[in-house]
Amino acid sequence: MNVAAISIFPEYFAPLSLSLIGKAREAGIIDFKAVDLRAFTTDPHRTVDDTPYGGGAGMVMKPEPWGDAIDASLAQFQDDVDLVILTPGGARFDQRYAEALSRAQNLIFACGRYEGIDARVADYYRNIGRVRVHEISIGDYVLNGGEVAAIVIIEAVARLLPGVIGNPESLAEESHNEIGELEYPVYTKPAQWRGLSVPEILTSGNHGAIAKWRKERAGEISASRRGHTGE
Repeated sequence: MNVAAISIFPEYFAPLSLSLIGKAREAGIIDFKAVDLRAFTTDPHRTVDDTPYGGGAGMVMKPEPWGDAIDASLAQFQDDVDLVILTPGGARFDQRYAEALSRAQNLIFACGRYEGIDARVADYYRNIGRVRVHEISIGDYVLNGGEVAAIVIIEAVARLLPGVIGNPESLAEESHNEIGELEYPVYTKPAQWRGLSVPEILTSGNHGAIAKWRKERAGEISASRRGHTGE
């Protein structure tokens, strides 16, 4: 998979050289490039934003550098491209969305800041035949910029690619699996820790009973925690 992330802070993506994603890059499973948006400005101050039409607080990111940066990234890819624009007003990202994006060959992330990217950027690329535009939010809260959200999505997507996770079977038992349940609680040695014991069923050796217990606990956790708002 080819991935490009466009940002005014390309160094923000250093964590993607670590852990499993870093190993996947070394193995050639993922080709990742961080692109500096300011490299596509034309004025001495490398300006990427301006005041909003219609008034209002904050600044809006200009379409010209974004168009040139996205065009340059598109030129690197021969096949169709999925363009992900990170915005608090986008569609909610979830595991199903991660699975859909994991089937893409080429991904470009547009990491906006300030009050967001001029809306004409998304409109323009929706009319480009080889580009699928996704406006995505990772949750109902506001971040300083799209870089953190892009890293979240890249990790969620990349770990679904063949060869990234050492034991692919573990993906089937994770939270947010195909039936949408959260994962059951997990334990390891020692059997006793600070007065707390591992549930006896897990040391019984009865795999059928263990599977039943895990399914029940997953159902209970899903029922109790979904819909929690943090209030």
